[in-house]
Formats: sequence, structure tokens, C-alpha cells
Amino acid sequence: MNIKLLAIGKTDNKELQTLMNDYIKRLSFYVKFDMEIIADIKNAKNLSEAQQKQKEGELILSKLSPTDFLILLDEKGKEFTSVGFADELQKRMNAGIKTLVFVIGGPYGFSDDVYQQAKGKISLSKMTFSHQMIRLFVIEQLYRGFTILRNEPYHHQ
Repeated sequence: MNIKLLAIGKTDNKELQTLMNDYIKRLSFYVKFDMEIIADIKNAKNLSEAQQKQKEGELILSKLSPTDFLILLDEKGKEFTSVGFADELQKRMNAGIKTLVFVIGGPYGFSDDVYQQAKGKISLSKMTFSHQMIRLFVIEQLYRGFTILRNEPYHHQ
């Protein structure tokens, strides 16, 4: 299985990018992982919230192939423990999914078209975090999930 993380807007915090790169390197020992950044919408301040979500949605959907299994990082999504998330990864691998795609949307969430394409939604917390920090959290949890599945000593219970 391949895993892809799509995110709107670049990471301008060098410290967060360094941490993400570290976890991406660690994760690469377990699974093929790609992170793709979708550029911020130009002149977004001149667009309504709905228009911005629609334009971002079009860009997100253009990055998907028909066989991708799309999971949205969404505040209304299902919450998991780290072990539960690892179990979810195992289920997706057992199901023969070729590419599992996680998407972090823009500041207003996702368009209806993106919600319709999604096979699931995950919430990392009831709290709100910056989109840049969520990238790090997702990558770290993917790494943690694979170490749990391999019974490696990274995660302690």
C-alpha cells in the first residue's frame, strides 16, 4: 500500500518542516509515503468561503486517481487512539487498497464534491491546530501506527 498526504498551502515554519522530514524518513522504512502540497488559492481574500472551498476542492480532486481511498482530516471525523488508528491502517492494507490518501483541507474545510468522494473522515482532536502542525501530527501518527503493527518499542501503553 502507498500512502499520500495532500495539504493546502506550504509549510513556512522551518522547524516543523525539519520534524516532518524526520518522520517522513522514518516512515519510509514501512511504507511508500508521499506528501503533496497544493498551492494556496491566489486572491483568496477576494473569494467567498464557498468559492474558496470549491476551488480548493477542484484542486484536491484533480490530484486523485479513481482507485485512491480518500480519508479527510475533518473536525467531525472519527477519533482514534493510536492503537485504534494502527488497526485501521491494518484493515486498509488487508483490504488491498493501493493508495490511501489523507487530505488536510484549507481553513474552511472541504467542498461538497470532496466530501462525496471521501471514504471516511478522521479527527485528530476536538481542539483546533494550525494546518502546518496537523501535517506533522498525521505523519507522526502514521509512523507510530506502523511501529505498533510491528510491535516495535516506539509506542508505550
